[in-house]
Amino acid sequence: MDFQAVLDEIVATLEPELGAGTVASYIPALARVSPRQLGIALRTRAGEEFCAGDAATRFSIQSISKLFSLTLAMRHVGDDLWQRIGREPSGNPFNSLVQLESEQGKPRNPFINAGAIAVADRLVTHCANARADVLTLLSGLCGEAVGFDEEVAASEAATGFRNVALANFMKSFGKIDNDVAAVLDLYFHQCSAAMSCVQLARATGYLCRDGAHPLGGAEVVSERQARRLNALMLTCGTYDAAGEFAFRIGMPCKSGVGGGIVAVVPDTLSLCVWSPGLDETGNSLLGMKALELFVARTGLSVF
Repeated sequence: MDFQAVLDEIVATLEPELGAGTVASYIPALARVSPRQLGIALRTRAGEEFCAGDAATRFSIQSISKLFSLTLAMRHVGDDLWQRIGREPSGNPFNSLVQLESEQGKPRNPFINAGAIAVADRLVTHCANARADVLTLLSGLCGEAVGFDEEVAASEAATGFRNVALANFMKSFGKIDNDVAAVLDLYFHQCSAAMSCVQLARATGYLCRDGAHPLGGAEVVSERQARRLNALMLTCGTYDAAGEFAFRIGMPCKSGVGGGIVAVVPDTLSLCVWSPGLDETGNSLLGMKALELFVARTGLSVF
């Protein structure tokens, strides 16, 4: 299949719509990003890479980071991780407090904010330097140095009142072990990591390789854990639009309010699309359209 032609066609098709959607204005450092950008990149299981548009531009990965922090936590904690975190779709906004109260501080899944904060708590417990470990994982997976955007991290910390409330709420139920400030420092920093579509398509390659490292044969996670990560992405990875993503696209996906979406076709390829303009669910508007076009042109999905 001529993937380069497919990606070029997708970017050309969507070019008239550049600027559609609304950038995440509640994080001041993200509000300045121009929505008139679109990038797409993929990496096959065999290691071939293709890209088009603004695929080399680094952006704030935001909630895509939850996939990698969860990967780290699964490596450190294994199945014990699920004692405090559920695995069901939430059906509520990603920063909802209501469900957390009714379920006594146990987040519905690891991809909503409360769940990712609970994952960060586990990493603070099990890692000597969790922030460094997150960067080491990201850099190792894509083969290039990845850093935090300190301005974005500070911006999130200064305006993240809902996340502070979520963390303290879970702490009140005994579901957070560490100092809330330390846990949130990790969470805000992981969300601020800056990567490009090319880097993210490469970094998620282990999920189309049964857990094997995209740049070598080493195990990132076990084959069983890779299946479970893909399953969680399909059912919970795109906020409360997961059902719509499964219906229209049919690939495990993880999105972020920076406008990025990573997607996986197990045993075949991993890809990343990015366009900063979001729809009402917090997912990239053109990113979702790009994934729909990709599936329509290639016939690749898990269904």
